[in-house]
Parts: sequence; structure tokens; C-alpha cells
Amino acid sequence: MSVCAVVPAGGAGTRMGGTVPKQFQELNGKPILYYTLKTLQDCGIISELILVVPEKEYDNACADWLGKPEIVTKVVIGGEKRQDSVYNGFCEVAPQTEIVLVHDGVRPFLSHRIIRESVDVAREYGAAITAIPVHDTIKRVDASGLVSQTVDREGLWRVQTPQVFRYELLQEAFKKANSEKFYGTDEGTLIEHLGKPVKVVEGSEQNIKITRPEDLGLSEIFISKVFPGN
Repeated sequence: MSVCAVVPAGGAGTRMGGTVPKQFQELNGKPILYYTLKTLQDCGIISELILVVPEKEYDNACADWLGKPEIVTKVVIGGEKRQDSVYNGFCEVAPQTEIVLVHDGVRPFLSHRIIRESVDVAREYGAAITAIPVHDTIKRVDASGLVSQTVDREGLWRVQTPQVFRYELLQEAFKKANSEKFYGTDEGTLIEHLGKPVKVVEGSEQNIKITRPEDLGLSEIFISKVFPGN
């Protein structure tokens, strides 16, 4: 079974601050993206990885990441929105690929267990998304900042990545979305828009997305545990 990963690392990272996109900012002396790619390489089931980066970072990214690690076989330029970036990466996936795994470049603390389980579930059901159940009280707030409703959290999950799909299913979902100019907040939404089932794989609170300066503090706690010696 061939598995290709598409890693969108095309964001500007404006919420993080600074002049360097968040995926290239350093954590314990190495770029955040380094740890993400290392985990995907070390899990042992991904045969190819396509990295999607901002246009202005393309030349540097090719020099820094192509073949480093070995599964990074292509670097492509991202689009205006996340969905455009993932689609640009997907277009470079070989048609004979069986499974496509999409994972955020700024989620460096995913586990091998999550990767393998997500791939297995996608193989069986066609589409698998990583998520964790909501335990906090959820409020709906209006434009003036007043609470309009307390939302029942039963059955609510916070979605993460990886999100994993059979190649043909994701291809069909992109085709429909592009023809209708439909944008979803994640690839799982595109499968839902296609009318196909999506299976949830339980993720981890450790699988954080590094988007704000305060996330770096939490990452410092995880780094020695997940990547000892790095």
C-alpha cells in the first residue's frame, strides 16, 4: 500500500509575529517543520512526501528540505488559501498512490500511533480525520460579544490533522469543490460536501498546532519528551 503525505507549510504565520513564517521558526534549535517531517519519516509507512510552501520561500525550501529527510520528494508552491495549497500538493501525487495523508506542517507532535491508525481507517472507510472530543463548555457569541446560546457539547469534536483519504476519493472531492468554488476549513469537509462518510480517529491533546507565541512555551514542554536528544 503506497502512502503519500502532503504537508501544507504555506501559511504566513502572522499571528506568531516576526518576519519568518511560523513553520520555519526555531524550536529547541531546529525549525518547527523539521520535527513534523522527522516524525512522518520515522513512522516507516510513508513512501513519499510533498511539501507545500509560500512562493517567496520556494527556493530556500528546495535547498533546505528536498530529500531532507529522504521522503521529501517534491516541494511545491502553495495557493491563496489552505485548500488551494493542499490541492497544489495533491496535483503532484502520483495517480497510482493508494492513500494520501494531509498533515499541518506546524503540528510537530503527532504520534506514530495516530499516523498508522489513521491510514488503516482510511484504507477501510475511505476517509479518516483525527479529532479529540470537546470537554469545555461551548458558547455561541454574537457580534457584540454577548452570549446568545450555550451549545450542547455532546458529540462535538475538535478536528486536528492528519487527515487521510483514498486517493480516488480525495480526487473526486477536489473536483466537485473546484467546480462549485466550494471552500471547506479542512479536507474532511470536502468529503462531507461530496456526501461520503468520514470516520474519526481519536487524536491527542499533545498534537497541538503551533500558531501563537504562547504555543511555543507549551512546545518546549513536549519537545524533550517526544524528541529526546534533538
